[in-house]
Amino acid sequence: MNGRVILMTTAAALALAAVASSARADALVDDAKAVVEKATARADKWEGPTSGPKAVAKKTVVYVAGDMRNGGILGVAHGLKEASDVLGWTYREIDGQGTVSGQASGLSQAIALKPDAIVVGGSDAVQQKAGLDDAANQGIVIVGWHAGPKPGPMDGAPVFANVTTDAMEVAKVAAMKAIADSNGKAGVVVFADSAYAIAIAKGRAMESWIKKCEGCKVLAFEDTPLADTANRVPQLTTTLLQQLGPKWTHSLAINDLYYDSMGPSLQVAGLKGDGDPQNISAGDGSESAYQRIRDKDYQAATVPEPLNMQGWQLADELNRAFAHEKWSGFVPGVHLVTAANIAFDGGPKNVFDPDNGYRDQYKTIWGVK
Repeated sequence: MNGRVILMTTAAALALAAVASSARADALVDDAKAVVEKATARADKWEGPTSGPKAVAKKTVVYVAGDMRNGGILGVAHGLKEASDVLGWTYREIDGQGTVSGQASGLSQAIALKPDAIVVGGSDAVQQKAGLDDAANQGIVIVGWHAGPKPGPMDGAPVFANVTTDAMEVAKVAAMKAIADSNGKAGVVVFADSAYAIAIAKGRAMESWIKKCEGCKVLAFEDTPLADTANRVPQLTTTLLQQLGPKWTHSLAINDLYYDSMGPSLQVAGLKGDGDPQNISAGDGSESAYQRIRDKDYQAATVPEPLNMQGWQLADELNRAFAHEKWSGFVPGVHLVTAANIAFDGGPKNVFDPDNGYRDQYKTIWGVK
């Protein structure tokens, strides 16, 4: 009798544990769907600064790009040049060509020009600390875009402000998209690049969110250099398909660049552009990514940076530094673009350019037309 009671009690406990586990899984899926719904809402309200110093005139700014082949870095350059023209500043660009040595060389070239400011676009500021210290010692103001994992002034490098969305929130939204779409059953491959602190931080954050989903599984974590995606990704994709087969339902990449080279391999394997694996990017929102999402061509979603707006923010942070004021504290909200909302988020330019009047807002702050 006692044995039967014990067995019944054990069975009841297991049943209760199963119910509790199911409830937790359902709650996470519900949370994921709520996060996705919020992130896909229209971005038409200005949430940035409304006051600041008037334009400091006659400045020279050099944008040292990590790699101009990267759509995010290029998009920011366009916005920074646009804002610099409005402010009456002289603007120049140097391409680091996607390598640490090339970025270091570009920084040295920029310092030799003796500008008032250097903008580090898409290079790891800590990795380039020696050159940045040299610039700072010469009185050159430094701001960065994606120069580290967190927005604002940087620890370990002389950067007045790093402009970026919250990388951890970006990673969360991308991962939640996979969890929501799969109803908590995603089989995920994560793509990241350990050469960049912000990239590997996003990659590991996405991995951790998928691991919190009881019915999901991280099938692989691929540390693949962004600078060599064109050569590596096609064969890597084929290998992963052979190893994982239909278990691979979703990809989470820290940048759209990985998907620039993935489509042909998926097509050769006979997979449809709107089928599995669903490719989701936690970064940038390049023009090619927008086109793929619009055409349902082997990319399902991207968490884009408001690149042009961030170019204007970089100019505003520089103007605050020139005026000896603190950084603005502005961290752009996280947004998710899918085939369902791309019509109002992309427009004909295939880039995320928020309809929140940021140009007029900054012009008003600066006192220019």
